[in-house]
Amino acid sequence: MPFTGRARDVVLGLKYRNRRQVGRHLAGLVVNQIIEHGDHTRIDYVTWAPTSAARRRERGFDQGELLARHIAAQLGVPARRLLDRSGANGPQTGRSRRERFAGSVFRARPDVRDQRILVVDDVVTTGATMTHAAQALESAGAAEVLLYAVASTPASVNRPGLAAVA
Repeated sequence: MPFTGRARDVVLGLKYRNRRQVGRHLAGLVVNQIIEHGDHTRIDYVTWAPTSAARRRERGFDQGELLARHIAAQLGVPARRLLDRSGANGPQTGRSRRERFAGSVFRARPDVRDQRILVVDDVVTTGATMTHAAQALESAGAAEVLLYAVASTPASVNRPGLAAVA
């Protein structure tokens, strides 16, 4: 869905106002799109692009992980943390497009080789986080990487295969 109006309020409520209960509903919207596109048969694991440790401490949870675990449960596949942040990457919020593509770097865990992995995020702004997540997984030998997000800002989908759900 577009990251505007009521949808924006709901996603920000999850992310910044501890409204975790909407996570299951938002996950259901993503699952509907995954099934509609036929991608549910192509998933071995669901993962997320982890937020920084500081953001996790501040919020008390990682909204990407929450969404990924709900999506995995609804699809009947395992959710696993397959990505780690590498280096000292701060928050993406407030960064320019160039800074976002330079700053969001991930390292894939070694057990992704030959796996089909779904990466979930809450909001796609520039596509930098999802692009870096996919690159890390592909470099580690993932057979296929599918990218889905709950919402996206206009003109944010910059990588083929990245789907923001409606």
